[in-house]
Amino acid sequence: MSVSLSRKRKKELRRLQGTANRVLEAQREVAAEAADVARAAGRQLSAINQEVLAPEARRKYHEYLEPYVERAQPYVESGYRKGKKFFDGRVIPAAGGVIGRAIGAYDATAEKLGKRTIVVEPPKKKSSAGAVIAAVLGIAAAVGIFVVAWKTLSAEDELWVADEAVAAPDA
Repeated sequence: MSVSLSRKRKKELRRLQGTANRVLEAQREVAAEAADVARAAGRQLSAINQEVLAPEARRKYHEYLEPYVERAQPYVESGYRKGKKFFDGRVIPAAGGVIGRAIGAYDATAEKLGKRTIVVEPPKKKSSAGAVIAAVLGIAAAVGIFVVAWKTLSAEDELWVADEAVAAPDA
């Protein structure tokens, strides 16, 4: 089944297609300009972050959080030493004893059944809890910085964008 269109209909369709192409091109131009504005806004936000937010966050951290971190440091170190002593003195020997007995029982059973025995390799180097403590302190510092930035931004109405159009500053 073929559809034949009249000359008038074909002419109207070509005109409609041309209009659609012009609208599409205008939308592409608007999208490109919007992308340029978004990039410029991103650069400005980065500059504001470096010039205003980061120094203020550092100042607030040193003013409010650093004294608590310094006061907590001996307790953290003491807790780490006690935990390491307990883990090294109680947990590791108990776990080693349980695993040793289980492997011994397996080996005895394997010998009776004529199967291969388990070969135990020496343990690898232990990792310390220092990395965990450093990560916890880093997360606490990041949360503190986030709270300070949030309070700073929520307290100053001048940092928010106004509803009316913004005029360029006089240079």
